[in-house]
Amino acid sequence: MGKIFIDACFGKETPYTPVWMMRQAGRYLPEYMEIRKKVGNFLDMTKNPEIAAEITLQPVRRLDVDAAILFSDILNLPMEMGLPLRFEKGVGPIFDKTISNENDIVSLDENAYEKISYVYEAIKLIKKDLPKEKALIGFSGSPWTVSTYMVEGRGSKQYAKIKKMVYTQPKLLHKLLEKVTNQTTKYLLKQIESGADAVMVFDSWGGALERDKFFEFSWNYMREIARSIKQKHSDVPVILFSKGVGLYMDGMDGEFDVVGVDWNTPMEYALNIFKDNYTLQGNMEPTRLYSKDATKEAVIQIAETMKGHRHIFNLGHGILPDVPVENAKYFVDLCKEITRR
Repeated sequence: MGKIFIDACFGKETPYTPVWMMRQAGRYLPEYMEIRKKVGNFLDMTKNPEIAAEITLQPVRRLDVDAAILFSDILNLPMEMGLPLRFEKGVGPIFDKTISNENDIVSLDENAYEKISYVYEAIKLIKKDLPKEKALIGFSGSPWTVSTYMVEGRGSKQYAKIKKMVYTQPKLLHKLLEKVTNQTTKYLLKQIESGADAVMVFDSWGGALERDKFFEFSWNYMREIARSIKQKHSDVPVILFSKGVGLYMDGMDGEFDVVGVDWNTPMEYALNIFKDNYTLQGNMEPTRLYSKDATKEAVIQIAETMKGHRHIFNLGHGILPDVPVENAKYFVDLCKEITRR
């Protein structure tokens, strides 16, 4: 039996439209919270292969999604490149050391991808227990998003430091992006070699850039990653997801298979641009999961729009921590039921 999710990535016919959710391994699941209570530290959870594997598998067991996504964090890579990382309650991830000049970039470890052996171990453990018909998605942050954290030191609303670099030190920023791109490519290739069936690049902050700068500082680097992966693994789907860039979609073209669509961008709009050149993934508004009626309304509408087209059901961003598990299960079951041939 083939993997429905992988077939859908390549636009092959499937018995129903496959479904999974961004952030599906996490805080809305009581079994995740049990582990969290015992371990305490989020970072320690990502660095423990047995725990990361167990958390990755939880939503597959509970919800019967068609793909598991590796439990990890996009910041493990820059941490291994030489920026100590900590998580602060109410603030999130923080790098106390940041990138501000050429020396900082030169001193970054070029073998960081090899140090993340705990991720590769987790992938091997997941693949042992993951049902054969389910796919495992490996992932990374986009070079732009990861570099933004490395320059800002934490999450940002204004992105003032990195955007100052965009306009006053573009060469310096490109140097950082090239280094992060190199490490990210090697990291994803190693995930594939360890057993990941597909890989996804999360560009959470692509929408912080104006159009021409988005293509220069974000999109071109993601496309480069996709090209490098497809050259070595043409049978492994590459998914790209940029948040807040709906109006830039007409310029988004490259060697990947799936485009994630956020909830701000209507599926009709994305379909009109991409046609069936790529599989579209998304894009239900995550807060609809608080209401089964609201969920049903969206699922029917998206299914109607995407009928006969390449599609994978997902949310337009991550599932929220206080969503009832039964509502998440309802969403997954409904997507399959409505689209079953």
